[in-house]
Amino acid sequence: MADFFEDLVPVAPEGTGYVAKGDALPRIDGHAKVTGQARYAAEYLTDDVAYGVVVNSVTPRGRIAALHVEAALAVPGVLDVLTHTHRPRMRKLDLFYKDMTAPAGSPFKPLKDDEIHYSGQPVALVVAETFEAARYAASLVKVEIDPLPHETNLLANLARGHKPTPLKAGYSPPPKPRGDADAAFDAAPVKVEAEYYAGVEHHNPMEMHATTVLRAPDGHLTIYDKTQGSQNCRWLVSHAFGLSKSKVTVKNPFVGGAFGSGLRPQYNLLLAVMASLHLKRSVRVVLTRQQMFTFGHRPETWQKMKLAAERDGTLKAVVHEAIAETSRREDYCEVVVNWSGQLYRCDNVRLGYQLVDLDHYSPIDMRAPGAAHGVHALEVAMDELSYALAMDPLELRLKNYTDHDAAKDLPYSTKELKACYRQAAERFGWSQRKPQPRSRKEGSEWVGWGMATGQWDALQMFARAGAVLHADGRLEVESAASDIGTGTYTVMAQIAAAAMGLPMEHVRFRLGDSRLPVAPIEGGSSHVTTVGSAVEGVCEKLQKQLLKLAQKMPDTAFAGARLADVEFVQGTLRRRGDAASAVSLTGILAAAGKDRIEDKYLMLPHALKQKKYIRAVHSAVFCEVRVDEELGTVRVTRVVSAVAAGRIISAKTARSQVVGGVVWGISQALHEETHADHRLGRFMNHNYAEYHVAANADIHDIDVIFVEEDDRIVSRLGAKGVGEIGIVGVAAAVSNAVYHAVGRRIRSTPITPDKVMAPAQEWAAGDSAIGINAGG
Repeated sequence: MADFFEDLVPVAPEGTGYVAKGDALPRIDGHAKVTGQARYAAEYLTDDVAYGVVVNSVTPRGRIAALHVEAALAVPGVLDVLTHTHRPRMRKLDLFYKDMTAPAGSPFKPLKDDEIHYSGQPVALVVAETFEAARYAASLVKVEIDPLPHETNLLANLARGHKPTPLKAGYSPPPKPRGDADAAFDAAPVKVEAEYYAGVEHHNPMEMHATTVLRAPDGHLTIYDKTQGSQNCRWLVSHAFGLSKSKVTVKNPFVGGAFGSGLRPQYNLLLAVMASLHLKRSVRVVLTRQQMFTFGHRPETWQKMKLAAERDGTLKAVVHEAIAETSRREDYCEVVVNWSGQLYRCDNVRLGYQLVDLDHYSPIDMRAPGAAHGVHALEVAMDELSYALAMDPLELRLKNYTDHDAAKDLPYSTKELKACYRQAAERFGWSQRKPQPRSRKEGSEWVGWGMATGQWDALQMFARAGAVLHADGRLEVESAASDIGTGTYTVMAQIAAAAMGLPMEHVRFRLGDSRLPVAPIEGGSSHVTTVGSAVEGVCEKLQKQLLKLAQKMPDTAFAGARLADVEFVQGTLRRRGDAASAVSLTGILAAAGKDRIEDKYLMLPHALKQKKYIRAVHSAVFCEVRVDEELGTVRVTRVVSAVAAGRIISAKTARSQVVGGVVWGISQALHEETHADHRLGRFMNHNYAEYHVAANADIHDIDVIFVEEDDRIVSRLGAKGVGEIGIVGVAAAVSNAVYHAVGRRIRSTPITPDKVMAPAQEWAAGDSAIGINAGG
């Protein structure tokens, strides 16, 4: 049984050979996944594992009057039913439930008391010997709730927006106004003013959230959880239950997609640990697809944009205001409007961001949080302004291009956005675009072309990495990183193999274990710049050790050599350009009588250097749509996305990330939205039949271009992250293409058939018509 719990560490297949940074390698974990060898959080079992099934409230707000569990307890095989009155002791203070990414406020604590905060809240956990018994018994639990008045409608409550408490990692409040945007807007000859709306989106990764707690005879808990940060989950569990962290190990060697849903530990983790401590045995809790709609989501967001320009296209005023939802308990906030003060040159800018607290679970990060909404509104407004000016949309953006952030008076570390525009436009054939809407029809479909800009932060955090080089030439590198489907296993092994001059199949990268050297939560597209830099750093320390050992060898060719004078090539150390001086790494260790050398490296961002710059990734997205007005259908038939993201470390995985982001952007533009019945205060389309996501039939040609860029300010690798940037700007490009196709401006997402068939200008935010003033 012990072998069953050995976590698989993917290794490149024999014959992969020597690699360099940037090579297009297949993912080394691919074989394990398609053959079923890779095990996910719900796939670790022992003979004594019990199964927990969650019972959820259907009332959005109130207090539990009674919980009837007798019928459930009578089901054969049921072990117990945990409730707020029947559970192990947990700490009470909010401080103990603050995970590493928690916003300001009071975190949700499952089964804490009788108070109901939102529809879908877990109110009981049925635990049984079999999943079938637990599921059936859960259906027999009856919950009586004394309801209280609730409010779940953002658009009906915009007037009570408030400024957020800015205590969330990664959140920056809008900068202070510069110039006088309102006066400049009033005085400008050409202007647009419009409202934009984006509905709630829910995470729907392939793997549902699950936790398996394996309890050892000595009480040690080994927890397999669907998470983007094993150490974050260990932090929460040890603090919430008052356990020493030496008694808790959290693992996530494989994650079937997360993209923000696993940044914060979800309630299945605490419930599974609760049951394991209570029953003193192993427990597994898996959420159903419907229950995936009972925790955080991308927040519903209303925005207002005002742009003004001179007749030559020079921007004179930018006003961007946003109001988003949060829960009653926490101020979840995103960077929504700040992008409008960075992307284009303008002397008069006013930005505002507020929250409205509703009776929902706190929103959570979803791929490119904030930018997916904020850049969308800006880029659609820029398209509207281009028509008001009778100016090409690309020309307008180039007219107002900037390599400087006026709000912070800082330059960009690197910004190859102009190259993105040029290369994407050429590949797409933008010069052949006819400027007038409704200028091209093929059969029953109008053809439209649209474009948009994308920007996302180039983040770097801190991390440790450890490495061991064995006498037989095997290299083992480790860090408590996560691979949420983004290719971390492959990229980190590739960085290490390239640094040490070893074949890929000789390198193993271990991740997904809270006992490994500290790593940040996998989020914000920061793993390559952070963990990747740590991996290269520890390999450099091994290089120095090997050079010192080589200098002690008889008749050495390395006397007086510095690290800059040598290179590691095909399993050897040699003087640069001197193949005759090569000595194998295994030979160096053998001569020194060592069976291994090892080291650790702490990667800390160079804060003094980085704070002098704005660090960002950029993209230019061009797309073609075909619109059938009679059916209301929109097909995205062609997308070209040019991305400037520093040095690309692994070309194949990077391209896959951008393609995935484009697919999600199309889904955001045309399909995804969770609808609430505000009378009931609950989300209604909580299944794949009614919550639509892009399918294979919705996706056609996607062409990805990586523009050459090297940014040593962001990371020692010269790399930036590529995960988030793929989605930013895609929905705006689709929306702009729809306008070009049929002359109908749709300012809300998703662009569903009813909006396409509606009279022009009808579908603005809040279903109200917003006019465009093109000025005198």
